[in-house]
Amino acid sequence: MSDTITTGLVSLDAPLGADKAAVIRSLAERVVAQGRATDAERLFDDAWAREEKDETGLPGGIAIPHAKSAAVTTPSLAFARLKPGVDFGAPDGAADLVFLIAAPADAAEAHLAVLSKLARSLMQEDFTSGLRAASSDDDVVAIVQAAIGEREAAVPAAPAAAVAPAASTGLDVDGRPARVVAVTSCATGIAHTFMAADALTAAGKKAGIDLVVEPQGSSGYQALPADVIRNADAVIFATDVDVREPQRFAGKPVVRSGVKRGIEQPDQLIAEAVAAANDPSATRVGGDATAATAAPAETLSWGARIQRILLTGVSYMIPFVAGGGLLIALGFLIGGVNVGDEAFGVIVDNALWALPAGGLAQYLGSVLFVIGVTSMGFLVSALAGYIAFAIADRPGIAPGFVAGAVAVIMNAGFIGGIIGGLLAGFVALWIGRLNAPRWLRGLMPVVIIPLAASIVASGLMILFLGRPIATLMEGLNTWLTGLAATDAIILVGVILGLMMCFDLGGPVNKVAYAFAVAGLGAGSAENPTPYLIMAAVMAAGMVPPLAMALASTVLARNMFPPVERENGKAAWLLGAAFISEGAIPFAAADPLRVIPSMMLGGAVTGALSMAFAVQSLAPHGGIFVLFAISPIWGFLVALAAGTVVSALTVIALKKWIAPKELAEAEARVAVAA
Repeated sequence: MSDTITTGLVSLDAPLGADKAAVIRSLAERVVAQGRATDAERLFDDAWAREEKDETGLPGGIAIPHAKSAAVTTPSLAFARLKPGVDFGAPDGAADLVFLIAAPADAAEAHLAVLSKLARSLMQEDFTSGLRAASSDDDVVAIVQAAIGEREAAVPAAPAAAVAPAASTGLDVDGRPARVVAVTSCATGIAHTFMAADALTAAGKKAGIDLVVEPQGSSGYQALPADVIRNADAVIFATDVDVREPQRFAGKPVVRSGVKRGIEQPDQLIAEAVAAANDPSATRVGGDATAATAAPAETLSWGARIQRILLTGVSYMIPFVAGGGLLIALGFLIGGVNVGDEAFGVIVDNALWALPAGGLAQYLGSVLFVIGVTSMGFLVSALAGYIAFAIADRPGIAPGFVAGAVAVIMNAGFIGGIIGGLLAGFVALWIGRLNAPRWLRGLMPVVIIPLAASIVASGLMILFLGRPIATLMEGLNTWLTGLAATDAIILVGVILGLMMCFDLGGPVNKVAYAFAVAGLGAGSAENPTPYLIMAAVMAAGMVPPLAMALASTVLARNMFPPVERENGKAAWLLGAAFISEGAIPFAAADPLRVIPSMMLGGAVTGALSMAFAVQSLAPHGGIFVLFAISPIWGFLVALAAGTVVSALTVIALKKWIAPKELAEAEARVAVAA
């Protein structure tokens, strides 16, 4: 990005108005006068809307109003040195150095790149003093362009003077300088994020403590090493938005504030963090304390890493499935089982004041059905997009979604989505790690990475992978359809039941669930197999938490410790809602007795569900979507049978398998793993 600022965009010591609105309007008019925007009033409106959300005045006499606007044609930076200064809301008074950052509405990364570079420069005293001492517009342009990377600095910066640690600052923990970690983030993820990071870093150096900051910007972030977090005495969250992966800091004393306080009062924040570290009753970061000491991602095996990536994709996909599936089920409930036959035509050709032949029920049912089908249509794309996101962060989302959409076009199904998401994510990650020239870095996350990763991942899907995967999916569906015409369909129910209960929400469970959901859209009165599969999967997935709830709270309370009895109470609701993970606490404590018991009950439920020809039109919800299940009695009988079998089996195993033998077996399993 060249010539973001020119002499025509600089105003030195000229009166631009008595308030900040007048200053912003004047700078917007200057941008238009230079042919870099088409409508000064539109640009002003967009910048003023941003100003009203959060004032842009900063300590040290600085203000950075900014906006993305459809009126802007060229990313621009206008500057004014004001005499006298104008109040932009900073705590220490008026601003005499004002920057207006104007970017096109579709040039998000360019806007953010300029903001981040400028923001970090504003924390350097030599930069602001140079602007105040500049004698001409050309001097200002040279100083700013050097700061934002558009020209080499005329004079190399002098080495920073060493700052001696404070001899006695009181910022000690256990007789040594405190160790503090911090996270900074703001709504835009650039300006205040990095200014707060630099302010805290400088304040920590001045105070003589060990302080490391993780700025969580809009284009991703470099996570702090696990050992740095583990050894920290306290945490500072100077954020305006949620901290990403907060469980990493679980158990640490914490001080929370808005990001601006990190800029304006870094010394006070550090003092409060050290005080919290020395206070046993201080507020701490919630969550699983073991997460704070977990090994960094780089040490995970490839198998564990792929498992985490796939589960991330599934977790983001489920809201599309759950919401869409329930809407489809409601559409059937209101409009009848044949509502889908004409639903799309009904919503286009009719309205509340021009109802179809079936009346209001058909119209409303069609509306719900179409919304649900639309939501379900994102299933594979969302799965692929968020698999790529788990690998490459935000730059991976777009190529992942595209690869997922291509998988749908190629009839490659959810397996194609998984493969496309993995391809897109790893390609995006590789491209993002390339050492790009400075002028190109701003375009990497928004243009280069999505473009190249989409071409590679989707191109491979179209040219080489899509057809073989589609053939595999077609063969699997044909096989299942053939089984549906014989008694062998019961075997399918057994297999699905075993998969649903094998790892209680883990990869095997999710593969079975994703397979059932992916085929649901192809179900019909003439082809009920997808509905049969969905019912078997849902019923079997409900068995583990319900079985453990039954065993621990009703049948054998004395065999379970108090904490598991409490977990059992919660497991009733989790199981009823089809959340298999409700049984994980029991399986984690006693895997060799719990998991086989759950698999046995799941197999029974899956087999009975198929035997009773139970159909489910909804992909999630458990007993809360009984209106979408038929026959209801068959579903409930299959569920009850599997629950009782699992509960009795786990009780029998706990009673008759010697604890010593079990402990030795579990130790062998742990060593093998």
